[in-house]
Amino acid sequence: MENRTEVTHFILLGLTKDPGLQLPLFVTFLLIYTITLVGNLGMILLILLDSRLHTPMYFFLGNLSLADICYSSAVTPRVMAELLLGIEVISYNACAAQLFFFTAFATVENYLLSSMAYDRYAAVCKPLHYTTTMTTRVCACIVTGCYVCGFLSASFYTGDTFSLTFCKSNVVHHFFCDIPAVMALSCSDRRVKELVLIYVASFVILVALSVILISYILIFITILKMRSGAGHRKAMSTCASHFTAVSIFYGTTIFMYLQPSSSHSMDTDKIVSVFYTMVIPMLNPMVYSLRNKEVKSAFSKIFLKAK
Repeated sequence: MENRTEVTHFILLGLTKDPGLQLPLFVTFLLIYTITLVGNLGMILLILLDSRLHTPMYFFLGNLSLADICYSSAVTPRVMAELLLGIEVISYNACAAQLFFFTAFATVENYLLSSMAYDRYAAVCKPLHYTTTMTTRVCACIVTGCYVCGFLSASFYTGDTFSLTFCKSNVVHHFFCDIPAVMALSCSDRRVKELVLIYVASFVILVALSVILISYILIFITILKMRSGAGHRKAMSTCASHFTAVSIFYGTTIFMYLQPSSSHSMDTDKIVSVFYTMVIPMLNPMVYSLRNKEVKSAFSKIFLKAK
């Protein structure tokens, strides 16, 4: 504990030190973050304002948008400040807070994705019982559980990481305080904590993935039994969009967290991290919502009223 207090701050190396790249990257990330905020806030407001979107699916989508805003905001503004103003130093407590909020809302998103898959299973496979299965109370309990599990998991991840001793280098080879990058700085034996972290993260991811896979296997079986070609195409289109987002989210998460830190290449991790910290939150409103006819209709209705 005494050794750990010697490190009072960390230095984030950021994405690049090339002056020729810093401004273009800042502009790019500013554009991505603006689209993320506008897209996700717009989705939340649209769901709140249009009574036709007060259904379980859009309730989950609204919370997914909120999680996207929160976990993107835990990282992106700090990265832009580093690129534009050269702010590299982050305090010990601020580093722990960033890691906590990022992992909390990323884990919330993990559980929300599985909840959305279950909702689609209930709608496609049990349509006659859908309104009695996915009641307002049930949906509220599911979403509350997502947030509780997300924050409990983040508390464990943060405690597991910052209970290590940091008495040597304080230079984080990353653009934010991510678990593998911070753990790599520890001067204590971290093998046991790494294994515990991998087991817990594996459990969290595999539980959500199992729900998603089982739900969609049952959905595909139901689709194959349908006689309507239009119904086939509509269901397959919805599933394809969902699986695209799920594959990107879980692919990058598994790559980052389910391997020992000794196997990590920090430069590769930075590139992968840009996708799941900045790009995915920007894409989710488009993948899940903007291609939806109900959302377009609601947007047109509200836009015409505003005029």
